[in-house]
Amino acid sequence: MEDCIFCKIVKKEIPAEVLQETPDAVIIKDIHPSAPVHYLVISKKHVASVKEIPHEDEAFVGHLVHAAKDGAEKLGLKGYKLVFNVGREGGQVIDHIHLHILGGWGEKEKKSINV
Repeated sequence: MEDCIFCKIVKKEIPAEVLQETPDAVIIKDIHPSAPVHYLVISKKHVASVKEIPHEDEAFVGHLVHAAKDGAEKLGLKGYKLVFNVGREGGQVIDHIHLHILGGWGEKEKKSINV
């Protein structure tokens, strides 16, 4: 998609603070964090949303989850949340599949959040 901001980040047409990159995803720091630590695992393949993933591509979601796990480990997170927002009603703002890594709360600061 030529107008997709995440496609432009993946192609390095727009700068982003990159934590790591895999063959299938890039992990960047979220510019509007909802948690003390908030990164996005962005698929290199443009798929609008979880609800748009064809069955033959279901393994690609596993790649995103493993990239998130590795990213959280690199960040030194002992605990974290992984969140897919699906559709506007589910809080999805950008129509490109991405997974949120949320963490960084201390034991006394744990709380529920919306992303």
